Amino acid sequence: MRSMTLKALACIAAAVLAAAPAWGQTKKQIKLSHSSQASTDSELHQASLVFEQEIAKTAPTLEVKIYAANALGQERDVYEAMQLGSGATCAISGTAILTNFNKRLGVLDLPFLWRDYDHVHKMLDGSVGTTLAKELEGNGFKVVAWLDSWGYRNIISAKKPITKPEDIKGMKIRTIPTPLYVAALNAMGANATPMAFGEVYNAMQTGVLDGFEHSAAMTYANKFYEVAKYGALTRHLFGPIAFACSMKEWQKFSPDEQQKILAAAAKVRENNRQLAPVKEKEAFDALKAKGMTFSEIDTSGFRKAAVKVQDDLAKERGATDLLNAIRAP
Repeated sequence: MRSMTLKALACIAAAVLAAAPAWGQTKKQIKLSHSSQASTDSELHQASLVFEQEIAKTAPTLEVKIYAANALGQERDVYEAMQLGSGATCAISGTAILTNFNKRLGVLDLPFLWRDYDHVHKMLDGSVGTTLAKELEGNGFKVVAWLDSWGYRNIISAKKPITKPEDIKGMKIRTIPTPLYVAALNAMGANATPMAFGEVYNAMQTGVLDGFEHSAAMTYANKFYEVAKYGALTRHLFGPIAFACSMKEWQKFSPDEQQKILAAAAKVRENNRQLAPVKEKEAFDALKAKGMTFSEIDTSGFRKAAVKVQDDLAKERGATDLLNAIRAP
């Protein structure tokens, strides 16, 4: 009887182990980096949290650790390390920083290009997004989802109200360290000042910058209302978001794990896009409640001038085919 009991227990133990192979094993950790504060007012952190939750529910061999607020380094440094298979496993950021690795990707960040959210989705879920994602694999990155910024980028000013286009002239406006954004801001008459995102708050506080450009959601999530009081609704750039992983790390995942990651990223995309227009409005309301004021200004001149800027920058980057595809609908 004792022998049969031991055999029964052994069979039960074997069945449990077979059903749960992850028991006793160390889970593979996905280190997920982004530049924003750890707040759900930020699209970057919200996306990270949804991904973490989905992986926890569906992928027993994986776990996600989020590194917010540039904890693993400034964005470009993070991506350079990812190319080597070190540091972050994946990162969520605006597409502009990735133009340092693939110039054609810059077509997504041309000024006054996107009409609305639906236009962005149609392009990134179609041939434009497929083409660029394939090219990025050659640069060492696996795009698992294209996401929305929570709103267009506008000019934010520390001390000077902006009520007409001419007010922007000569202002030292921080932008992403990429030639595309610099060209876009300079074309509007600003003195574009490239700077790492993590340095912007102090630069605004000390007067090194007159302002910066970003979405209302990111302005609120990072408490820039503490050092900036005015905004001009220029809507000059949209800046889609890429959720990308290191190709070196991606190839270490099993086919099943890769499918679990892609499925979780699809949930992230769905959540992100549903929230985008809602969060943009909420952010503007919150910033106004914090004492910021926003002005509508005439951007017709900027839009007209932007056509040539788009043409020139796309040609320079070998992306005229992509620009024509985006303009076509």
